[in-house]
Amino acid sequence: MGWFWADAPATQLPPSHPAVGHGDSGAKPPAGCPMHNADPSSFKGFMKRPTDSAASSPPSSCPVNHKSSKPPSACPVAHGNSSGSAPTEAERNSVASLNPLNFMFRDLSQKPAAGQQVALPTDRDCSTIPRGDGDGTWEYPSPQQMYNALLRKGHTDTDATAVESMVAVHNFLNEGAWNEIVDWEKRFGRGLARGWEISKKGEENADLLAARMELREGSEVAPTLERFQGRPGDMTPKAAFVQLLARLYPAKYGTPPPFDRHDWYVTRNYNGQQKQVRYVIDFYSGEADAHGEPVFYLDVRPAMTVTGAAERLMRWGGDVWWRASGGAARENPSEEFAKWRASKGGN
Repeated sequence: MGWFWADAPATQLPPSHPAVGHGDSGAKPPAGCPMHNADPSSFKGFMKRPTDSAASSPPSSCPVNHKSSKPPSACPVAHGNSSGSAPTEAERNSVASLNPLNFMFRDLSQKPAAGQQVALPTDRDCSTIPRGDGDGTWEYPSPQQMYNALLRKGHTDTDATAVESMVAVHNFLNEGAWNEIVDWEKRFGRGLARGWEISKKGEENADLLAARMELREGSEVAPTLERFQGRPGDMTPKAAFVQLLARLYPAKYGTPPPFDRHDWYVTRNYNGQQKQVRYVIDFYSGEADAHGEPVFYLDVRPAMTVTGAAERLMRWGGDVWWRASGGAARENPSEEFAKWRASKGGN
């Protein structure tokens, strides 16, 4: 899933654009990654899952001009080599050909690959995720671009008939991840004190408390996604710890490791100040549901910085304390409990 967004072809910017080098993002994901499953049946019925996701179709106000030959003016990366000559195959697949905003190839072609037997759509969907540069929302790659990216990353056994389903899964999961991040930002985007006021009554009351505060205080500038990086070969400390627990207590904690990891860099806006917050996302695949449809789980949380650790502790601790202390029964007693308390002269 390291190919979240594709960019315009490299030949669309002047060759004098300087090249930028980046870390390697072409490592093969772990075995079992559903994004590389060549069997299209593994995605059967996927789009019948939650319908409120915007991943299945672009919004009517999609800010991306799909017919324009010009890339965004604020593009910070190199789209050509410094010599102006055509790049070699090695140069095209090197780390220098990656966009630092998404660690994806900058010149993903919309043309069919050599020997491709199946025609793939070239339409690209707009996400609901605002760009950090203010230039609309991020754009997902087309199935044809996804297929070309897989081939360039060495996945030459990819079944072209499964690529459209791969794109649907890819878009759906990333939309879900962004919704989780927005939820974190609504809670802690204005400081830890406010976040605790929302978290101290558990997850069951958090949405209501956040909505009340927003009505009273007004809404802040929405967060934006500055950049992201797919890191399928780097297991997060939390995922590694869960795998350790699975070895010690397989009946309770036994679960396959995440098939992918992303680091998303989000711009938090509060009181006119901007702060970049890194979020870590682990992608898990579960057993198919009763209808045979795939099931995925996302573990989205701030990175383990000082502030991020405090936010995670407040959210987790608030929920645990609320449930352990009987907060729900204390503030929302059942009718029977209310009658019993009244019979004992309670207030």
